[in-house]
Amino acid sequence: MIDQFGREINYARISVTDRCNLRCRYCMPECGVKKISHNEILSLEEVLRVAKIFSQLGIKKIRLTGGEPLLRKNLPSLIRELKNISSIEQVTLTTNGVLLKTFAQELIAAGLDGVNLSLDTLEEKIFTDLTRRKLFNNVLESFQTLLGKNLRLKINCVPLCGVNDGEILKLATLAKNNPIKVRFIELMPIGCAWESGLRGIPTAEIFSMLENNFGELLPIDKKNSLQGPAKYFQPKNFVGQIGFIDALEHKFCGSCNRIRLTAEGFLKTCLSFDTGLDVKNLLRSGENDDKILEKIREAIYCKPKEHFFDGATKFQMYQVGG
Repeated sequence: MIDQFGREINYARISVTDRCNLRCRYCMPECGVKKISHNEILSLEEVLRVAKIFSQLGIKKIRLTGGEPLLRKNLPSLIRELKNISSIEQVTLTTNGVLLKTFAQELIAAGLDGVNLSLDTLEEKIFTDLTRRKLFNNVLESFQTLLGKNLRLKINCVPLCGVNDGEILKLATLAKNNPIKVRFIELMPIGCAWESGLRGIPTAEIFSMLENNFGELLPIDKKNSLQGPAKYFQPKNFVGQIGFIDALEHKFCGSCNRIRLTAEGFLKTCLSFDTGLDVKNLLRSGENDDKILEKIREAIYCKPKEHFFDGATKFQMYQVGG
């Protein structure tokens, strides 16, 4: 599927729940949030139906997100069904890791291709302060469980001034002896992240810190069109890679290849805009797949040229799956 600006859209992020078992300071209020009623969230059958329509429009990679997607019952079954769609090349998962160890074998057996594990620190005290939950050991055990498995494993870290500054080198070192990717993601001015007063660490500062400690970061060329926006580098003697995602400092809208489907069934073609398509309404009003496909095609074609964040965005990241 090619949009109006000539970009190939082949990657869909699908949120399967708004629930989460952490309360990360940059994502969700400490008191939690008003939960969406179950009947307002897409059923797994509806998610699968939309995924099949996506595949007809050229979507080849699906990432399941939340909230925390492993809170959704029967997720391994959904992954197995998604893997059975012939034109879907990759099915991956973004998770906070709290339940990952419990479901790891089921997920692998279902055919999961990769995991993005959110991990902002290797210090239990910092983890507890940042997530407002004492579940650090669960996440660490999940990480250790996945090492050596036949999965693409990525660690996602959001560097925050005065919070996890001292963790950057420790986290990067995880990629020294392990074939994983450690990515540093720029804090987005959205919801709690903006309201809490948290501030991110500039990518240039992180890059310089890493080069001063590990030597030159050699750029890695993209291997396929399904890769997301991260730019990857590899220090000498590293088995794994270091990645950077900085949508504000270095806008990558010109090569954006993704769309998002929220847990409520709203298709967002750009993270910073409220425009899109109410897919759930189409599904539940009796429209056939051909009609829904054409509506989705029109929405994707009209995908905005670039994002615009002014600090006034009302939605929270857990609502759109990151």
